[in-house]
Amino acid sequence: MSNKDEKVIEEFGEEWTKFDYSSIDTEKLKENFDQYFSIFPWDVLPKDAVGFDMGCGTGRWAQFVAPKVKTLNCLEPSDAINVAKKNLLNNKNVTFRKETTENCSLSAGSQDFGYCLGVLHHIPNTQKALNDCTRLLKSGAPILIYLYYNFENKPLWYRVLWKISDYIRKFICVCPKPIKHFLAALIALLIYFPLSRLAYILEKIGLNVENIPLAFYRKYPFYRCKNDSLDRFGTRLEQRFSKSEITEMLTKSGCKGVKFSPNTPYWCCIAFKK
Repeated sequence: MSNKDEKVIEEFGEEWTKFDYSSIDTEKLKENFDQYFSIFPWDVLPKDAVGFDMGCGTGRWAQFVAPKVKTLNCLEPSDAINVAKKNLLNNKNVTFRKETTENCSLSAGSQDFGYCLGVLHHIPNTQKALNDCTRLLKSGAPILIYLYYNFENKPLWYRVLWKISDYIRKFICVCPKPIKHFLAALIALLIYFPLSRLAYILEKIGLNVENIPLAFYRKYPFYRCKNDSLDRFGTRLEQRFSKSEITEMLTKSGCKGVKFSPNTPYWCCIAFKK
């Protein structure tokens, strides 16, 4: 059975074509990049490192990785690969493949590193997709993974709010495209943006904002809120995991030395191929 959802791939292709991040300040993107890659062991990579970006989308992370390595293989199953090609036009060491995790043409054991951020939880069988990623790695090679977390480190009231929002997602994601995009943008305007700005103000006066919903977006522009609102409420396939579940999946995929970032976004972790 194929481990992909063609409708999900199509919808993410449309989303990343609309939100191509070409208008976003590079410094803001770099700040976000550093949040994900703060635990990445750049020092263990060989000078001629070859690696992969699985589910590269618009190439927003690849633009910062490519200058650090010899070759970066960007893989993306949707039409967003065309946006990535445009955004990374000046990076001559980047290759592009319109492929999924299961039909990836890279050879097993050929990659010095890999990363897959915010992708595997949108694939039907996350474990199998993770296995397909790790098989590409050489022994000892690092892989950086970001998977949606199940709010295990949040209070009960926070998890209840999320559960309510998930019922809303299940309604919005099946709406006709114009309605879905309108509702996602409305949520960004009426919920994401106000709550994130409230968190920004409270943090400025010295308060802890960790448990304020959507505080993660307090330093990001409304564009990011709109994109992530559509990303969150527009998708029909979303899975969430605990730390222990992610550790178990990585172990089953042949990795060791799993280490989680203590910072948002949760859960971002690094592991090494055995």
